[in-house]
Amino acid sequence: MRLLESVAAHAYGAPAKQLARETGLALPTTYHLLRTLVHEGYLRREKGLFFLGEATERLSRSGAQQKRRSTVADTLAHWRDSIGVPVYYALYRDGEIEVMCVSDSLQTPAVEEWADFRETGHAHAIGQCLLSQLDEDARRDHLARYPVRPVTPYTVRDNDGLLRRLARMRRMEPVVERQEYAVGTVCAAVPITLGTTAATMAISLPAHQADRLLPAARGLQAEIGRHLGSLALSISI
Repeated sequence: MRLLESVAAHAYGAPAKQLARETGLALPTTYHLLRTLVHEGYLRREKGLFFLGEATERLSRSGAQQKRRSTVADTLAHWRDSIGVPVYYALYRDGEIEVMCVSDSLQTPAVEEWADFRETGHAHAIGQCLLSQLDEDARRDHLARYPVRPVTPYTVRDNDGLLRRLARMRRMEPVVERQEYAVGTVCAAVPITLGTTAATMAISLPAHQADRLLPAARGLQAEIGRHLGSLALSISI
């Protein structure tokens, strides 16, 4: 690791003897480790100089991606604690609803995924919010693959009913569903603009706390508005 760090400090490469001095390693040990790192793709050698290799660059990209995801998770955890609700982050990618991160606690448990979120987008606020951001053709394509079906007694009954509901939704307004996915639970989702990608952050509450739902959703929306610029840079799409 010290050798990798030392090589990384030299944009134009460094010879083995210089790397040995900088790391405090014996020259034979340095040569042995450098040969191993070159063989494994972590370094490459050109005209006696050593540079970072493709394997190290892949590690760096993976590390940066993990850092971005950690930033999102930390932000959701902060909002969970400050608003007092579980917080979900999801997006619509390659024709699928993907819940990317959920932040909950013992005091604010998330909704149990008892029916696949991808197949029941019509029934929960996350899915309805994402579908509302798609155009008509994309919505119909999704429903052709995942048609509306009853999940609870409160679920919208058919594809046409859902499409009419989606058409009535106002841009950038929170989407609310009450016990459509899980009896005893109410949810709200806030649309997020991330280029051409449909994304959302959502909250859930027990049905007996339904009066908290819209104020909490408005609070989340205000937080997103204040932090979206920096948060967007951290979201891996």
